[in-house]
Amino acid sequence: MARLRRKACVVLFLFTLFVFGTMMGLRTLKPGDGFSDLAPGSELLPMIAGKMDRRSVSRDATASPDQARPAGSNTKAVLSNSGPEGIIFYDVHIFYYTWYGTPHMDGKYIHWDHILVPHWDPKIASSYPRGRHMPPQDIGSSFYPELNPYSSRDPDVLESHMEQIGASAAGVLVLSWYPPSLADDNGEPTEDLVPVVLDAAYRHNLKVAFHIQPYRGRNDQSVHDNIKYIIDRYGDHGAFYTFTSSTGKSLPLFYIYDTYLTPPESWSEFLTPTGSHSVRGSAYDAIFIALIVEERHKHDILAGGFDGMYTYFASNGFSFGSSHQNWKTIKAFCDGNNLLFIPSVGPGYIDTSIRPWNNHNMRNRVNGRYYETALQAALNVRPEVVTITSFNEWHEGTQIERAMPKKTGTRVYLDYQPHGPDHYLELTRRWAEQFNKEKEQWLM
Repeated sequence: MARLRRKACVVLFLFTLFVFGTMMGLRTLKPGDGFSDLAPGSELLPMIAGKMDRRSVSRDATASPDQARPAGSNTKAVLSNSGPEGIIFYDVHIFYYTWYGTPHMDGKYIHWDHILVPHWDPKIASSYPRGRHMPPQDIGSSFYPELNPYSSRDPDVLESHMEQIGASAAGVLVLSWYPPSLADDNGEPTEDLVPVVLDAAYRHNLKVAFHIQPYRGRNDQSVHDNIKYIIDRYGDHGAFYTFTSSTGKSLPLFYIYDTYLTPPESWSEFLTPTGSHSVRGSAYDAIFIALIVEERHKHDILAGGFDGMYTYFASNGFSFGSSHQNWKTIKAFCDGNNLLFIPSVGPGYIDTSIRPWNNHNMRNRVNGRYYETALQAALNVRPEVVTITSFNEWHEGTQIERAMPKKTGTRVYLDYQPHGPDHYLELTRRWAEQFNKEKEQWLM
């Protein structure tokens, strides 16, 4: 009996010693052990190798979105109320679309009923069907959303989207934007949704950048007017994204799609210091990112006065810019001319639901391996920012939004099986964490 008591005392003593040692060990953890940079509210930007680390500052998520405050700058993880991990990265940008509608919210289906776009060659066009999709069973996508065909005006949908983007760890949604009263050929104006998107993003510590789309009559002067409108209207919002350069200057960042439609000499009137209506050095100065499609566009982008280039397309090999093998060359050109190179990666590509003749540009997802290959190709060129095409461009099958298996009497939709609906959100998060871990090494 005495022997048992002695054993019990020894076990109790060892357990007490273990607990005490563990608590002392936890107390001695330094900020550099990986906890302090997740704490919201830190106002100090660390310096690495004499340069400012481009890390955004987290804000109090309970403050009113209407309260004007400095927009958070750039690219470090913050603690967010989005996603199970709670970490987001402002150097991972994701293209986002608000052009979807349903009869319940909008009086009719919008975009889910997309037309079958005819081929430009009448001989080829004659071999393919015409008409439009008939939702909800037949939609303009090869995948089917877990939320069903939805309206971008539905508050519950918007909340789900912000949660999913937060779960992916992408910190900036790049909002497809048209000026008031304008829209794409298959949609309706959505500029009135911008404040709602900004407020929703703010609640989840996300930022919003603008992706200025082509529209009838777009030119350097009209884009100048667009920039002025956006900054005047939204520039003080807590979710408005700004990019902090290595000099420490913080400016809004705009993506401009299909920039090649306007000649570089016209862009230079807007984007170079000596231009006739230059924004440089003014209250409307910003970081302007152009689309590179063909190789010659890199020279046009430089001549036009842009600050960088992005590739957008998720189909590897579709264009010079979207071909992974060319990214090292493009990055070298950008580095040599003080430009940002922002590669765009996607999980796959299939747009045959709206362009039935475009099979040759389809890229199979291979259960996520295509996406991982693209992400690794981007990481290999050490970019400051990476864009993801896309969160919800369902027509082109580039979405990472949750999808579900769906079979109707006439169609069998693609899905993410054998993985679950969160597969591409999880892959994005895993890669974003790796990207930022490696970037810290590049900056040292």
